[in-house]
Amino acid sequence: MAVRRVVPNIQSEAAQEHREFYGLLGFEEVMNHGWIATFASPSQPNAQISVMSHDKTAPVAPDMSIEVDDVDAAYEVMRESGAEIVLPLQDEEWGVRRFFVRDPGGRVVNVLGHRHA
Repeated sequence: MAVRRVVPNIQSEAAQEHREFYGLLGFEEVMNHGWIATFASPSQPNAQISVMSHDKTAPVAPDMSIEVDDVDAAYEVMRESGAEIVLPLQDEEWGVRRFFVRDPGGRVVNVLGHRHA
């Protein structure tokens, strides 16, 4: 299993202010679903920050997202390790397959993979 990117998730209702602030550092908005917006560096597209007011389908908002090449394998590894699964593996309408797991420090991690057509 390979990690493709790691994205910090900032919980905030001030998406416009974050867009302006991170824009000063060269970030551009690359995704906006209303409840989550992601900003990326044009020169390093995997350098990203997401700002979210809440999570659309989960009871908690994750602290970070980790995209992997095989989310099903990651889920099995985490389950077998005894880690706390906060949100079971599921497919989302916006094209990702994901689950949430709690890290040893108590942070919620969104582990995801993009579904391919």
